[in-house]
Amino acid sequence: MSMSTRQEHDLLGTREVPATAYYGIHTLRAAENFNVSRARVHPELIKALATVKEAAARANLDLGYLPAEKGRAIITACQEVARGELADQFFLDAYQGGAGTSTNMNVNEVIANRALEILGRPKGDYATIHPIDHVNLHQSTNDVYPTAMRVAAIRLLLPLADELAKLQEALQEKEAAFAGVVKIGRTELQDAVPVTLGQEFGAYAQAISRDRWRLYKVEERLRQVNLGGTATGTGLNAPLKYIYLVNDYLRRLTGIGLARAENMIDATQNMDVFVEVSGPGQGCRRYHAQNSLRPAFYGRRPPGRPGGDQFAGTPGGILHHARQSQSRHPGDGQPGSHAGHGQ
Repeated sequence: MSMSTRQEHDLLGTREVPATAYYGIHTLRAAENFNVSRARVHPELIKALATVKEAAARANLDLGYLPAEKGRAIITACQEVARGELADQFFLDAYQGGAGTSTNMNVNEVIANRALEILGRPKGDYATIHPIDHVNLHQSTNDVYPTAMRVAAIRLLLPLADELAKLQEALQEKEAAFAGVVKIGRTELQDAVPVTLGQEFGAYAQAISRDRWRLYKVEERLRQVNLGGTATGTGLNAPLKYIYLVNDYLRRLTGIGLARAENMIDATQNMDVFVEVSGPGQGCRRYHAQNSLRPAFYGRRPPGRPGGDQFAGTPGGILHHARQSQSRHPGDGQPGSHAGHGQ
């Protein structure tokens, strides 16, 4: 062992870990095993995991399962990670086996080593603060990870809800502004009967309102968490007082009205709620609205760019192609759909 590394041990043997690293041997092995893409675990998920760990540490501290000094150090380390500090220690590939165990251990190791540092102990002194025995006490990846995913999803959906509200408001303003503009309504791209442009924009606004409602309903389901269910949802090895207290602390720390799932086994093994999460963001209503507006751009329009090499001297169209940006959203939702069925 050199001065620039420290030795850590697991069931597979001994490895050299950089002496300055807050991560440990489990993270090191995971980085080698799951080097399959350039995608990294989302920072919001790391922050949510740290908040879940803080709730667990507070519950264990209150119930006497953690000594005061160790518990307070772990809580401080959790708070730092939840603020986005030590972000360079979380570099694992988002695509990994083990249902999130590698990311959970990454967070456990970073919190443990930062807590050791707070206590004036060297990194890797797991006899004092252990990533599993102390940081992960009364937890399993199978309850911590899905709970953190739900918290992160709710936090990430809030800006979307705000933007949808602004979009609906803007469409409603256009509905009023264009109330007197009469145009030809079309069915199957054929001229049909008169309609006002305001009426069309009112329909777009109503469609967005349904997206907002769907977002609200899926957030309700995201608030049902399985924290305290441990490995299979039965709560094995987690004291009943801890299960109630950890959920209470998590509600307070997040400011979200989280509730313990009625059926913890169901909430542990079924992730269909995350398939619903991608629904309001897939943009089919917005795609339809953009498609309906395309005929308005037929004919001569102000130039947006020069024409192609075969159309020298003519302006090139750009406005109606903006709808192509919406094509990404259904594609983004497909991995979530497959993951929802356990693929």
